[in-house]
Amino acid sequence: MAKQNVAEQFVDILTRAGVKRLYGVVGDSLNPVVDAVRRNSAIDWIHVRHEETAAFAASAEAQITGGLAACAGSCGPGNLHLINGLYDAHRSMAPVLALASHIPSSEIGLNFFQETHPDRLFQDCSHYSELISSPKQMPRLLQTAIQNAVGRSGVSVVSLPGDIADEPAPEKAAETALVTSRPTVRPGDEELDRLVKMIDEAGKVTLFCGSGTAGAHAEVMEFAGKVKSPVGHALRGKEWIQYDNPYDVGMSGLLGYGAAYEATHECDLLILLGTDFPYNAFLPDDVQIAQVDVRPEHLGRRSKLDLAVWGDVRETLRCLIPRVKEKKNRRFLDRMLKKHADALEGVVKAYTRKVEKHTPIHPEYVASVLDEVASDDAVFTVDTGMCNVWAARYISPNGRRRVIGSFSHGSMANALPMAIGAQFTDRKRQVVSMSGDGGFSMLMGDFLTLVQYDLPVKVVLFNNSSLGMVELEMLVAGLPSYGTANKNPDFAAVARACGAYGVRVEKPKELAGALKDAFKHKGPALVDVVTDPNALSIPPKIKAEMVTGFALSASKMVLDGGVGRMLQMARSNLRNVPRP
Repeated sequence: MAKQNVAEQFVDILTRAGVKRLYGVVGDSLNPVVDAVRRNSAIDWIHVRHEETAAFAASAEAQITGGLAACAGSCGPGNLHLINGLYDAHRSMAPVLALASHIPSSEIGLNFFQETHPDRLFQDCSHYSELISSPKQMPRLLQTAIQNAVGRSGVSVVSLPGDIADEPAPEKAAETALVTSRPTVRPGDEELDRLVKMIDEAGKVTLFCGSGTAGAHAEVMEFAGKVKSPVGHALRGKEWIQYDNPYDVGMSGLLGYGAAYEATHECDLLILLGTDFPYNAFLPDDVQIAQVDVRPEHLGRRSKLDLAVWGDVRETLRCLIPRVKEKKNRRFLDRMLKKHADALEGVVKAYTRKVEKHTPIHPEYVASVLDEVASDDAVFTVDTGMCNVWAARYISPNGRRRVIGSFSHGSMANALPMAIGAQFTDRKRQVVSMSGDGGFSMLMGDFLTLVQYDLPVKVVLFNNSSLGMVELEMLVAGLPSYGTANKNPDFAAVARACGAYGVRVEKPKELAGALKDAFKHKGPALVDVVTDPNALSIPPKIKAEMVTGFALSASKMVLDGGVGRMLQMARSNLRNVPRP
């Protein structure tokens, strides 16, 4: 039996860690690893057209499965292309292992062809980034990288020169047990006692929830019911906390709606649960704030805290619920629920007025119809920009759907690549890429990846022939829009030329049928919807300090947009408010 080389040993360790796919583009220094993948039945090589797509796809796969995903790039320019997607994965806390293959080890430091220093380049977007300089180093270094990625929920990068990948591996290393999941973390009794005291003494409590509430929906609802608390959320908390929530008051932040802003500012105690919400201008500075997070580096970095609690949300609430006193007075909760419903009633008019006849089509209408016809367990991947707005306001979570985007890194062109990674996890699950024409055209080459692997991703293209969010930013700054117009092709015709299903929609009455037909198609499909470039969005509360760098406009041409089924939920919750 032939002796393993380092590349084969590398691939074996990846498969032991649960990696099923390696996304990337083949080439030179990476060839020994790709060949090792070819000969290993436990893992597949996924050939994408751009390495940035590889990293985004791995990020989405990790977010869907919760397990380790992997991507790779060849030396120099090849692995440099990974960096944007790796930044996104790291900031999304997605466990991703990136292989940055390297120039021949004897040439490192001599300004060789395509030479970079990937072990340095990726340090800012990873927990761990190291160079393998000897075959003997590889097994333990890769295991350490995997444990950093999984254990700390982020990116690890391993730089591997091609010549070392091709060398004989050391005698079989001991198969060290690998970290494959994170533990639960319970706060100390002293912090819990202090938090219980703050809750019991506060007349009005508000919960503000982020992605750290994943898996804690039942506990959040039980706790909110006991302390009569409104429950608001950040964008990344929406999919975990908004559904089946009789205490919902909407979302705060730049894409916010409803009464979340008022609820966080008019309470006596604000409890931040599993959120690293970055926009401190939307957080109060005159109420008590306690924060619960499993990542201690998040505690207090967005707002001044009166109490920092290190622990995961579910375990913390399980400890709190039996200890806190039940509050009897729900006047604050009921007032916030009414404000929430009133706020949604106020903005829904812009969406309902002759929307079925308006051309170009309102993007709000597109998102609303998409929400209705998509599957109950669909995965939505969302481009940065105005697609974020429409997804935030119209896609209804239910505990089974997923909504993934570049919500922390804010990169363009993320939706299509993320859809690739999401679809590979389950070919039978509906995956919808909510793409803007700017983002889609940036990495449009990887639409061919859908065709090559016959991935049944459905691309719903919000085509307003502009960089809409950037135009809005220019309006804010008092600048004329410049350099934001896109001269687009008929994207549906492009899709058909690629071998996929493609349809173009210009009239509202054609939309529902076009989406349903595309969703019935068994392979990849693209629905090119021509949308109104003047349909923009503003948050419910605006301060001067919120304006800089974001799309806020004082112009009367801005439409607030509607809120879809969220209004129905708010009305339903109001029915439970006791009447005098």
